[in-house]
Amino acid sequence: MARAATVGNDAVNGGAEFAWRNRAIERSTKAARERAAERVQQFLDAARGIIADSGSTEFTVQQVADRSQQSLRSFYQYFDGKHELLLTLFEEEMATAVDHLVEVSAQGDPLDQLERVVRELYELCAPGRVSEQPLFSDFALRLLIDHPEEVAAAYVPLMRYLTELAESAADAGLLRPGSPRRMAAIVMQTATFVAGRQAGNRRPITGDEVWEFCLHAICPDHVADKRTS
Repeated sequence: MARAATVGNDAVNGGAEFAWRNRAIERSTKAARERAAERVQQFLDAARGIIADSGSTEFTVQQVADRSQQSLRSFYQYFDGKHELLLTLFEEEMATAVDHLVEVSAQGDPLDQLERVVRELYELCAPGRVSEQPLFSDFALRLLIDHPEEVAAAYVPLMRYLTELAESAADAGLLRPGSPRRMAAIVMQTATFVAGRQAGNRRPITGDEVWEFCLHAICPDHVADKRTS
């Protein structure tokens, strides 16, 4: 019995020791994660500041490291390279942009909301217009061509919102027969791609023209004609 009690006490004490050890490891891991998050944010803020100052994504990793007051070695602990840094920034900016689009398109029926999103998205992606954010007008287009899987992931929040609006429009009988999701994809790609191709165009396509094109593409003629009359 005494032997059994001793073994039992050892097990209890060992369990307490393991619990303490696990808590210590958790605190250590949490602190490491917080330090890593802080350093990553410093790199992101530095890159964002360089882009804001220069209006371009043509900067070097060394410039980012210098501005963040960290080392190149530290940079490569968190990013594979400049491309991954820009992709992270683009995903953050896209999430912020979607929040803005939701806010400005809160009123009206689904087509009214889609119209506001298309016009605002066009301005956001057009170089030198409402937004001078080259992450949208420059980097996004290169990303679309070179890394379609990555850009698809970055655009998920926007695609989700456009699909919700398209499904609501379909439920209201305002869309042509077909998949609302595919129509949402057509609208998104038209607005972003056309906007990004307007740099240097002497007669740039306007947001009005883009919306009218999308309207006639996704809506029955009698709905589109009523909206443009």
